[in-house]
Amino acid sequence: MSEIKDLYLHTQDGLRLHALAAGPRDTSRLPVICLPGLTRTCEDFRELVESLAFDATAPRYVLALSSRGRGLSDRDPKPENYSVPVELNDLLGVLDQENIKLAVFVGTSRGGILTMALTAARPQVIAGVVLNDIGPLLEMPGLLRIQSYVGKLPKAKDWNDAVRLQKSIMQHEFLGFSEADWLRYTKLSWRETEDGISGVSDAAIAFNLRDIKASEPVPAIWPLFDALKGVPLLVLRGEHSDLLSRESLREMQSRHPDMTAIEVPGVGHPPVFWNESTIGPVRELAARCDNT
Repeated sequence: MSEIKDLYLHTQDGLRLHALAAGPRDTSRLPVICLPGLTRTCEDFRELVESLAFDATAPRYVLALSSRGRGLSDRDPKPENYSVPVELNDLLGVLDQENIKLAVFVGTSRGGILTMALTAARPQVIAGVVLNDIGPLLEMPGLLRIQSYVGKLPKAKDWNDAVRLQKSIMQHEFLGFSEADWLRYTKLSWRETEDGISGVSDAAIAFNLRDIKASEPVPAIWPLFDALKGVPLLVLRGEHSDLLSRESLREMQSRHPDMTAIEVPGVGHPPVFWNESTIGPVRELAARCDNT
């Protein structure tokens, strides 16, 4: 089996972005672009990248991107740049550098918002979409929960302490996690440095969350969602999600003629791509898009 490679790309303002990439470019199968959540990294997609890129019968090129300030991507000295418009421009630059003309996009949370925003910037590049626990209407309980911890966690004393801190903010999202699962998820969320164990992403990402108020709902982006009507769509929702409601999911289904919705049992926001229950539907959607 070939290896997943570390890829480094650049933004227009000179930052270096880290990505994972694998699989053949010279096939008739569409590439898949994976975009993680607000403070998450490309490592969240490693199993998905491996499964799709090294599929025995239908391998394809897969790229998972860490946005600026996340993981091994450069931190931005201007925290206001941790915004959807700037990160969308970064994504467009990545597509250009990789010469991606048409692809299937997998977006978890913030990555799904970027995917919907792409319909306003370069709709012709979208062949199909997977939205992982995200939609055009963000529920306030989930936003307030995210606001409560992003950029506010202390450094961990050791990995046991990091697991404890991770559980303190995510225990209701992954009720079925074993201790091994928690350590695995924590090691995707924290990293060991000379100064101790800290989050994998820049704490300054919290800057643009400061104005979220319970009394002021975030405007819905239904027009961007509606612009996906022409492509196959898969939406995954965690059974206990506090960011994507069942009511929103039903509204999405009523507006999109080719949408498959799957509720992932036992998890909140967002489901993880660790096994066939979530990876398999993505593979099936990508194969459908190949034949469209």
